[in-house]
Amino acid sequence: MDLISQATRNLFFTGKGGVGKTTVAAATAIVLADMGRRILLVSTDPASNLDEVLGILLSATPTAIDDVPGLFAMNIDPEVAAAAYRERVVGPHRGILPAEAIASIEEQLSGACTMEIAAFDEFAKLLGSPKDSASFDHIVFDTAPTGHTLRLLELPAAWSDFLQASVGGVSCLGPLSGLNAQKELYANSRQALADSQQTTIFVVSRPDKGALTEAARTSGELAALGINNQKLVLNGIYSASDGTDSLAVAFAARCRDALAALPDSLAALPCTEIPLAAVNMLGAPTLRRLFSGQIQEAAGNAAGISTIACGSFEELLAELETQGQGVVMTMGKGGVGKTTLAAAIALRLSASGHQVYLTTTDPAAHISGAVGIGRKNLTVSRIDPAAETKAYAEEVMATAGSNLGEQGRALLAEDLRSPCTEEIAVFRAFARVVARGADGFVVIDTAPTGHTLLLLDAAEAYHRQVSHTMSTVPEEVKSLLPRLRDRDFTRVLLVTLPEATPVHEAAALQRDLQRAGIEPFGWIINQSLTPYRVSDHVLASRQSKEGRYISEAVILARSCYLIGWLANPLQALVANLSKQESDRHAK
Repeated sequence: MDLISQATRNLFFTGKGGVGKTTVAAATAIVLADMGRRILLVSTDPASNLDEVLGILLSATPTAIDDVPGLFAMNIDPEVAAAAYRERVVGPHRGILPAEAIASIEEQLSGACTMEIAAFDEFAKLLGSPKDSASFDHIVFDTAPTGHTLRLLELPAAWSDFLQASVGGVSCLGPLSGLNAQKELYANSRQALADSQQTTIFVVSRPDKGALTEAARTSGELAALGINNQKLVLNGIYSASDGTDSLAVAFAARCRDALAALPDSLAALPCTEIPLAAVNMLGAPTLRRLFSGQIQEAAGNAAGISTIACGSFEELLAELETQGQGVVMTMGKGGVGKTTLAAAIALRLSASGHQVYLTTTDPAAHISGAVGIGRKNLTVSRIDPAAETKAYAEEVMATAGSNLGEQGRALLAEDLRSPCTEEIAVFRAFARVVARGADGFVVIDTAPTGHTLLLLDAAEAYHRQVSHTMSTVPEEVKSLLPRLRDRDFTRVLLVTLPEATPVHEAAALQRDLQRAGIEPFGWIINQSLTPYRVSDHVLASRQSKEGRYISEAVILARSCYLIGWLANPLQALVANLSKQESDRHAK
């Protein structure tokens, strides 16, 4: 078996959301355990569904999996890890530093970068300290450290004494201030990641152009950091078994087209292909079958699935039009179709005579290519992280940097080269875009969940943070959070698929938004097989399982809209062909 032949001690599974990382990681761990080895399976995904996949409640300590002798599993909760990390940094200074100083340090340790570093802290205990994991033959990680995290750890200033040397900028030094005590451990962990004798990175993707593009970006980013022992896993390979089923034929054609356009960097990697499963990949008995290809079952009956509680795309557009202006944001885990739906909404609103500004905050999106150019009433842009970061860094150096000495300016310049600076710069641009909703429609294709929450989390603290480096806070930044909380101004659409992980991650995102005072306008269940007559065995079986997740979404959502699977979704939605597609396959 290519996936686990000559398996290294550390196996990392990474990739875009919804590609099956958890399933593939769990199946790999089970196969290794069945070979008589002692395995630790670890998830660091904030929206981990490892509990659901294994059918057992996990915690932050290894739990034995009863029906798989030799397998232990655990969930690392990044939020809990971040809280412990903050206390480790701040605790020794309580009662010594003034309360205002403690509050300032805690604020700088409250962002997403702290969560990333805290998660890596947990990785490090397993990677860089063999005594902490010596009882296991292999450690299987569901989710690898990101290139963003690893670049943070390469900042020389990370190892300085933040509490004494901070220049007060919006840098990564706050989150990194707890690293110095564990410098050797982190260095060992970083070395283990790059050692092909110790570690293998499995880049997991589906045969989908968007997922493959993201996989290539991730692979390249890790390779640039010297992590080159990579393998590709293509999950969900499909070919039609029934040539008379037009939906199945179209489904297979889209898979072939995506694979034909496989990026060269991925084509060069050793590859394992896994067929599209007709069953829910839950429980050890089912997971054992993943690599054998025996993942079929008798097709269920979708006739009882009701979508009467779900509106259509046309009804959604009619509701969005009622305000005549404002912001529409598509949000959700990667791979659910946010970019396509944002483009379709923008094109339809502009075709109805509205002035529309369409943009994306997703570094991996290609939204201008999706909609073309020269559209009447439509302006298309992309927030360019490189350009925004350059402008922001120059502004900070010209303001905060002007009052520093040569050494202070050098330290500040280094801080501004960190990946966190890019997030702040993109955030400012995001605030400017939202402000345009006062003069027309603004449609924003947001980044995957973690990146989006980083932007939103920054809203309340940003004006305090930016005041360290600028004399005034931009008005659009001051107004951002009230605008995001105003449901008459901002309509947040959570996009999901009728599958377990996307629905559960959308539910978690909704809870996070609600804690920030932002109430989603509605949910879009995208790419559903339920509206169609399907005879192909695999698709019919998958169709029969959608009802559970559609029902969950309907219960959770204020309003719910369902869009059927479309071979060319943007073309169909914009040209109002979705009804014709449905009629052709309708029951």
